[in-house]
Parts: sequence; C-alpha cells; structure tokens
Amino acid sequence: MNWDVAHQVAAMEAVKAHRDLDVDRNVYVDVYGALLRADVTGIARPMPRLFGVYFAPRDNGPAVLLNASLDMVAQRHTAAHELGHHRAGHGTALDEELDRSRTWGDGAWPDEEKVAEAFAAWFLMPLPAVQTALAQIGVRRPLAPGHAYRIARILGTSYAGTVNHLYRLRMLSRAQKTAWLRIKPSAVKAELAGGSVPGKAHVHLITAGTHGTIVRVDAGDLVILGNTGARFESLPPALQLSDSAGGQLLLGETPVAAVAEVADVFTGTASVTVHVSGAAELLEFTVERQAPRVGVQSLWPA
Repeated sequence: MNWDVAHQVAAMEAVKAHRDLDVDRNVYVDVYGALLRADVTGIARPMPRLFGVYFAPRDNGPAVLLNASLDMVAQRHTAAHELGHHRAGHGTALDEELDRSRTWGDGAWPDEEKVAEAFAAWFLMPLPAVQTALAQIGVRRPLAPGHAYRIARILGTSYAGTVNHLYRLRMLSRAQKTAWLRIKPSAVKAELAGGSVPGKAHVHLITAGTHGTIVRVDAGDLVILGNTGARFESLPPALQLSDSAGGQLLLGETPVAAVAEVADVFTGTASVTVHVSGAAELLEFTVERQAPRVGVQSLWPA
C-alpha cells in the first residue's frame, strides 16, 4: 500500500470516527475525549524508545499505552495514531520512537502503520477545523511557514505534520511543502517572536482573530501580542510578563510588555484581556494548560 492509498482509507475512516465519537470537526479535536467515548482504556507512562502501544481486544484491550515523556503535541498525535489502529481493527501494535517528520513517505512503513499514521493527521486536522484556523489567523490559504506554524498551534499538531497535511488538503504545492519542511520550527518561532525562543517553548501569537478563543499552552510557552500598541490589560498570575524574544513594544514613551511566559504552576484555565490601541473593545481569550498526560486519572478522568 502506498501513502496515497493509506490517506484515502484513513480520510474516510476519520470522518466516520468523528461522527461515531461525537467530535466537532470545526475546532480543536479532543482526542482523549474521543478515546474515552470509544471505550478504549488508556494509561500514560514513561517509556524508552516507544511512542505508544495499542492493545487489541484479543490481547485484553482495547487499550492504549502512551509515552508520558513525550511533549503534548507528540503525545496527542500518538493518541490519535493508536485510535487509528483501533478504528481500523488492527492487531496489537508497538509504535517505535521514529522521527515521523523524517520518515514521512518512507515506503518501509508497514501498511497498518501507514493507515494509523494517516488517520492521526485526518482525525486531528479535519478540513473544517483547518478552515477555522485559517480564518482565525486572517488568511484564506497558508502563504508562509509562519501560517502553518500558527495553524499547528491552534489545532495542537506539529509543524511538519501540519505542513504535510496542508499539502494533502491541496492548500500547498509540492514545491511549497518541500521548501517549508526544510525550515526548522525554531526559525519559524524566532520570526514570529522577533527573536530567539528558549528550548522547546511554543509561540502563541495573539491577534484580533484570537478573540473569544481558547489558546492551549504548556509551561514555558510564550504568549505574544501581535498588534502594535497592544498591551495586556489583565493577566492571570500563572502568566508572567517577560522580555523574552525581544518582547517589549513601545506605547508612546512607555515600554509595554507584550510577551507573557506560561509558568509551570499554571493548571486549568484562565482568562486574559488585551488592550489594542484604537480598538473599541478589549480583546479577550482563555488560556488552557495542556501538559502531557501521565498515569490513568489525568488521561481519562472518571
């Protein structure tokens, strides 16, 4: 089976899964809630050299074991991948720790792994959700790598996986896909932030389209105001003003912090308001901590 066939099979199965598991295809996909509704038992534990494991019904499943050491994006993708095994009726599968961005399109992948991998993309990035993300960042089609990165942040996916999927959705040409995949995410983040971004921190660019939305973050991420003259009107204690990434704008003669860093103590959700120069109303959004899952209770709360 080649990758084109795997994607055709997976795309159809993802639509069925969205329907059967009551998933809203227009927004960020809650993969853990979908697994819960699919009656799949789940646990997350640190595991060397494994992304995850799917246990088929004949092996005391259905159940998934996820690597608790993964970051939240990789763990979400792995959860969707394991759900793909379940939906396709595959046997027990151990998903080794592969660099998916490098092996994308590698013909050495077994057919079942191709289908599960393609399913993860179609399940987490359905076309309506991608269109919603495009509207939020204010473009009809992705025109630059930064757009792909911002879509990835809205949908909770990886930069490389999002670029590949935008190509599958015919929103990018093959040449654009190839060129954008050559660009490191760190370079894209630095361009969005106006300077280097520490470690594996993600950048969440706040613009007018962010109003009324949920921004899903993890500790160390940077929340950056993208409008000139914007300033945080109210900031929850778990978000700390920062001068990272060159993060000060000038409002008149007064420097106004335009960057907030997510503190490790932050859990749950918090409301944030932003004053935008010249705007009649405050820009409001919610930040929600999306840390990697560990154990059983935090994976699927009772």
